[in-house]
Amino acid sequence: NYRICLLKEIGLAYLHLGESTPSLSGGEAQRLKLATHLNKKRAGTLFVFDEPSVGLHPRDVETLVGVINQLKSKGATIMMITHDLDLMTNADYLIDLGPKGGSQGGQVMAMGAPFELVASDAESLTLSYLRAHFKKFQLTTTKVG
Repeated sequence: NYRICLLKEIGLAYLHLGESTPSLSGGEAQRLKLATHLNKKRAGTLFVFDEPSVGLHPRDVETLVGVINQLKSKGATIMMITHDLDLMTNADYLIDLGPKGGSQGGQVMAMGAPFELVASDAESLTLSYLRAHFKKFQLTTTKVG
């Protein structure tokens, strides 16, 4: 069955049919909602995610990136507000707003592909964290693939 295969793809194969949704974690519920969008073409569809990885286990963040990539492959445009360095690393394009948050923010600090920004001379608080993230995981500033 296509729906069961879809649940496997989004990391929810362990759920039981008929399980009530209040028993699902936030990440599980979010992936289940996204799964309904994976079986159609999504050209011209904009998905906006606000901190989608908050409270998720790193393995669930990896699954979330996979689901987002599937949406993109269906033609969707994804816009995400995040502080998650893994999500930033996997983005096609970043717009870094700062220099800080709230009333001390709102200025464009940097824009571009994450790997290019890390290799650039641009400076911001976000980029300093992203550069440390790249160094920690030995990511090269030349994206392959």
